[in-house]
Amino acid sequence: MIDPARYPHLSRIDSPACLRELPEQELQAVADELRAYLIESVASSGGHFGAGLGVVELTVALHYLYDTPGDRLVWDVGHQCYPHKILTGRRDRITTIKKKDGLAPFPRREESEYDTFGVGHSSTSISAALGMALARQRRGDMRKVVAVIGDGAMTAGMAFEAMNHAGDVEPDMLVILNDNGMSISENVGALTKMLARLLASRTLNSWRERAKRAIPRQSLMGRFFKRWEEHAKGMFMPSTLFEELGFHYTGPIDGHNMDALVTALRTVRNLPGPQLLHVITTKGKGYAPAEDAQIDYHAVGPFDPQAGVVKKGAGKITYTQVFGDWLCDMAAVDPSLYGITPAMREGSGLVRFSREYPDRYFDVAIAEQHAVTLAAGLACEGAKPVVAIYSTFLQRAYDQAIHDVALQNLDVLFAIDRGGVVGPDGATHAGSFDLSYLRCIPNMVVMAPADENECRAMLSTGFGHPGPAAVRYPRGTGPGVTVHSGLESLPIGKAEIRRRGHQLALLSFGAMLAPAAELAAELDASLVNMRFVKPLDEELLLELAATHEAFVTLEDNAVAGGAGAGVAECLSAHGVTLPILHLGLPDAFLDHGSRDEVLAMAGLDLPTMRRAILARFPRRTRSNAAHA
Repeated sequence: MIDPARYPHLSRIDSPACLRELPEQELQAVADELRAYLIESVASSGGHFGAGLGVVELTVALHYLYDTPGDRLVWDVGHQCYPHKILTGRRDRITTIKKKDGLAPFPRREESEYDTFGVGHSSTSISAALGMALARQRRGDMRKVVAVIGDGAMTAGMAFEAMNHAGDVEPDMLVILNDNGMSISENVGALTKMLARLLASRTLNSWRERAKRAIPRQSLMGRFFKRWEEHAKGMFMPSTLFEELGFHYTGPIDGHNMDALVTALRTVRNLPGPQLLHVITTKGKGYAPAEDAQIDYHAVGPFDPQAGVVKKGAGKITYTQVFGDWLCDMAAVDPSLYGITPAMREGSGLVRFSREYPDRYFDVAIAEQHAVTLAAGLACEGAKPVVAIYSTFLQRAYDQAIHDVALQNLDVLFAIDRGGVVGPDGATHAGSFDLSYLRCIPNMVVMAPADENECRAMLSTGFGHPGPAAVRYPRGTGPGVTVHSGLESLPIGKAEIRRRGHQLALLSFGAMLAPAAELAAELDASLVNMRFVKPLDEELLLELAATHEAFVTLEDNAVAGGAGAGVAECLSAHGVTLPILHLGLPDAFLDHGSRDEVLAMAGLDLPTMRRAILARFPRRTRSNAAHA
């Protein structure tokens, strides 16, 4: 529970209605307490950090001036939503965030009426807010709709698609551009440079606004000024971009100046038509280590607020590190290799590559569709592009993977991180569907490594394959297998028998091999590391079907359409009838928790899988499983 002595204002705010009862001059005190409480809370439990610190004043001002939840407040991505959750009745549960049965790490409609739109991926807020505004206006409901989007999320085409539509239908809505120069890492691209010029032109903008207020708009001088203003803006003011899209632009203003924020929001709140308020903030504001190391403090584990985050010593290598090292090693021997990431340099392991091969590195900002088609264009000219992308983000570029890469059989390698169960970030970030949505694409080779060294070999295999290929690997560390330094490939479509047993064959895909090995030993079953989801090792499958009485497939992917489904389709195509038990993710979105907890929710923990196999095949398992 919150300490009223340390947080005299915040301890009395159980909802935004309580906040709105305070006098305006106390809002900065509320913001100061909210920031201190956020630091204390995240330090004790971990979670997204820097983004929330940057929007403390903005969050307080919005809930103070707008009648939430009746007025709709839509947050983009949701990394910055912790202050919002604290002010909207979830203050005393904030340390449960990301934990099983605790608060979700992002806005979630099922959790609170104040979370008006569920998010986790970027650049959806303007589209969602526009839909809300149009629906409300059509039924005569004039309550307000506000979208808060960062400059990083504004780099995605979807944001501009929404603005283009809004400028045409002209609803009453407000878009707040929270400009901090960051997504997870530094923002890149022409839009970032444009916003920097806009910030530099603040003096001219201030003069323009004063002149507009001083000169009557219908006078001869006013009409002259308006024409001059349009020409001047084109020469000096990048805000023209937003105004040409139909938005009335206000700003930029200091997002940490409470008086300026309240004044600006009060001004734009009742203006008709689409409005855009440009707010300048600092990611990590108010906690010096987070301001100085904004990338490191984007998301953190528990830490000592006095000492800051202490970096861990070297432990087991992660799959992300395996990829990053392989990418640099392959680039050293093949000058045609290019690395592409949609704003995930750190998360996807491209930091070293970006430094050693800057001319062959492209961060395209939050633009997954462009990343994939850019790779297709590079491949058309003989380059060998590698797209490093999270499984859940590749979903956003699915048409490009099909239409622009696979249909033309182009030489593109997809290095897919965070495949399968991810854990604390919840359903929005779970890589539950990639094996299903990739294996149905013609020309695509799909691989899932069982360990770190196999991951490196598969990356070489996919890179050497003259066509589209995907290597899908999990978050975090593997079983701890030593990674060899070579760049040898695997024979495409060939599985590996790890154990010869009787009656039952366990067919494991990817990260499920370790628990499958335990089960195979207990049940005296054969064990196969399938390696390839597409093409399957049909020859081996038919051989095993002839010598075994049943199959069990194991994967941390949706059962529906997954790797196991491919095995069943293969047998059916050859007229083979064999009982098969498919163990994988259920037809449901799984809640957040640790990886082990989510696996248990899915029935993929060792005891549950053992019970499922024994229940389905009681006569086809040996007595050494009796202790189960």
